[in-house]
Amino acid sequence: MEDIYILGIESSCDDTSAAVLRNGVLLSNVTASQEVHRAYGGVVPELASRAHQQNVVPVVDQAIKRAGITKEQLSAVAFTRGPGLMGSLLAGVSFAKGFARSLNIPLIDVNHLQGHVMAHFIKESDDDNHMPPLPFICLLVSGGNSQIVKVNAYNDMQVLGQTIDDAAGEAIDKCSKVIGLGSPGGAIIGKLARAGTPTA
Repeated sequence: MEDIYILGIESSCDDTSAAVLRNGVLLSNVTASQEVHRAYGGVVPELASRAHQQNVVPVVDQAIKRAGITKEQLSAVAFTRGPGLMGSLLAGVSFAKGFARSLNIPLIDVNHLQGHVMAHFIKESDDDNHMPPLPFICLLVSGGNSQIVKVNAYNDMQVLGQTIDDAAGEAIDKCSKVIGLGSPGGAIIGKLARAGTPTA
């Protein structure tokens, strides 16, 4: 069976990311973070979309190089279609469309929130079998969205509940700013949690 290589491009908010997978195994994952937003205490949409336009080419180039393949080996390009910041999404989809068209390969649109859920199924090696058994319940906490999702299959998900105003990720970011940890709060708190003592 021929290997399937997929390039994924994510540009829904302020980070420009690209990853290459071979048959579901992660070969590379490159992210360019946008430090410009720290001075404003949150993401400025116009600055984010401009930064994506500057970052997408080098990020994709590095993802392909770190995967140890050439662009001609790619089978498809996947991109985030939303939800997210409109200007940021447009920067990602514009590049993805042109890149896939230049290689004459399929273009796959991915719902941002479903992408979070599907991250459970990305393998780190060929013998990685850490995926949760189906069906399962997923608590999705993203910067602008919070949902409880029943996952029956990769293409069969049911939203059981969701926030109607502030998302948990947004609340974490705001709390982090208020207590002086900085922004983005989720990443900072996650880093502190990994460095903590789980039995304390």
